[in-house]
Amino acid sequence: MPATALNANSAALTTALVLLSLLGYAAAALLRRRTTGGLFNGALGIAIALHLVAAHQLLRSSGGLDLGLLKVLALISAVVNLVVWTSALRKPIDNLYPLLLPAAALFLAGALLAPQGAALQLSPQLQGHIVISLLAYSLLTVAALQALLVAYQDWQLHHKHQNAFMRRLPPLQTMEALLFEFVWIGQILLTLSLLSGFLYYEDFTAQHLLHKVVFSLIAWLFFAILLWGRHRLGWRGYTAVRLTWAGFGAIVLGYVGSKFVLEFVL
Repeated sequence: MPATALNANSAALTTALVLLSLLGYAAAALLRRRTTGGLFNGALGIAIALHLVAAHQLLRSSGGLDLGLLKVLALISAVVNLVVWTSALRKPIDNLYPLLLPAAALFLAGALLAPQGAALQLSPQLQGHIVISLLAYSLLTVAALQALLVAYQDWQLHHKHQNAFMRRLPPLQTMEALLFEFVWIGQILLTLSLLSGFLYYEDFTAQHLLHKVVFSLIAWLFFAILLWGRHRLGWRGYTAVRLTWAGFGAIVLGYVGSKFVLEFVL
């Protein structure tokens, strides 16, 4: 089959997956108004599964891996929805869906309409490493934002405030549990990212990745200390928030430091 026909078939499949995912999110949103039981969870689970497959199709291109911003955001939103969906089966965090579902639909539609970007010509192993790294950094970014909500909620409770925004949030204990789930998953992905990087990159210095690796290792250490403290000492509240932001800050410094060295030093 000619390459143009293959590309047309792939584009049609991607469009169909995106539309089915959007319909799934719409159906789940309608069901949520009437029930929060198995029918809603099933519809949302199918929508998220379709979203994950669609995001995978959007990232693929004939020349390699397309890491356009909207396409990466489509993948991130799918993973975040998957984590929240699995958590919501055990915790009362359904009131996060009115924020997450429209955002996921928006990112997915935007990714479909976005022009195709420059494809990275990389081996499948390095493409996998990059995707894992993006997911790790994305989930740890979400964890950092979740930590801000936890800090705000904790401050409001200590000062006996209860505004409309607070009433929409799950209980503080549930929010903290969700924070640690994001950190756990992000830490696992960050570990896989570091291991795959050491396996598949030949020379970090020659490829200008040393700063990123060093700060990623520092971030990994902060998150490891946080998870150990949570497990052994029951750390929570502001201690968890500070360590989450320390790890996130190391990740940000890794990216900013790398770009600074590449653009201004080298």
